[in-house]
Amino acid sequence: MKKILFLILFVGFSFSALAQKQYTINGETYELKTEVNGTIDLLWNIFDRKYRYFVRKDSIITELVNTKGNTKKFQKEYKVTLNNLTKGSGLSTDKVNLTLYSLRNFINEYNSLQDPDYVATNNTVVQSLLLIFGGITNSPFIENINNTNNILIGAEIEVFEATNLPRHSVYFLFQHRFQSDAFKYSQTQFGLGYRFRFLKKKTFSVYANVLAATYNFNKQTITFFDFDVFLEKEISENGFTVPFIFGVGADFRITDHSFITLTYNELFALRLDNNGNFSTTVSLGYKFYL
Repeated sequence: MKKILFLILFVGFSFSALAQKQYTINGETYELKTEVNGTIDLLWNIFDRKYRYFVRKDSIITELVNTKGNTKKFQKEYKVTLNNLTKGSGLSTDKVNLTLYSLRNFINEYNSLQDPDYVATNNTVVQSLLLIFGGITNSPFIENINNTNNILIGAEIEVFEATNLPRHSVYFLFQHRFQSDAFKYSQTQFGLGYRFRFLKKKTFSVYANVLAATYNFNKQTITFFDFDVFLEKEISENGFTVPFIFGVGADFRITDHSFITLTYNELFALRLDNNGNFSTTVSLGYKFYL
């Protein structure tokens, strides 16, 4: 278990961001990362799991904000700030969103207009989500005569370029299937997969995923008849596979930084045979931004 926890933590914290530096803004001290350096600098960091963005021009640092007014509609003050800072450039902020990707592109464009020798910054900022889940599975790719369901638990780290919500992402999976008296099969699995969100809304998203590569530790107890006596034999094996296992899922937003996740996996696989049972691999989990 310690090795498993270490692996999860290692993946989650291995995506280090840019170098940080301290700045004092309106009497408050912040550690900020420099995303763009030019006529206008773009600075940012995450505080209390919330992205905050700052711009610096002529040594003056201003925060870009988007607060809600009395009507509970966003005021988009950051667009006013950007318009003032880029006045006379002919650039429009109509399609600029308060995201790192959108701000970076806009400021790069402005800096390029001001300095012909400017080299645009295109840092890829990685963001991640951690999912903890539990459910049931009949392990459809294993012979399961009585179609018995066993308990499934696991964790997943989903990684993507920083946006409000990713459409494409990769994920690292750990899961364990427990054996039961009715079905004496257990498995510990580490996997790498790809996810595509084909439906994205503000409060939920629906996606398909494919588990492309796995390393499995399998253990199964088989019963056989020998000279009028029922005997049991435990078989253990482990190995790397490229199964391409397909599934679907949905994330339901409960806060700005967390979701309830429902998944239905192991619907079919390109490189594994189904043993006659339709998948019952269903899980429910809690997902949040790291």
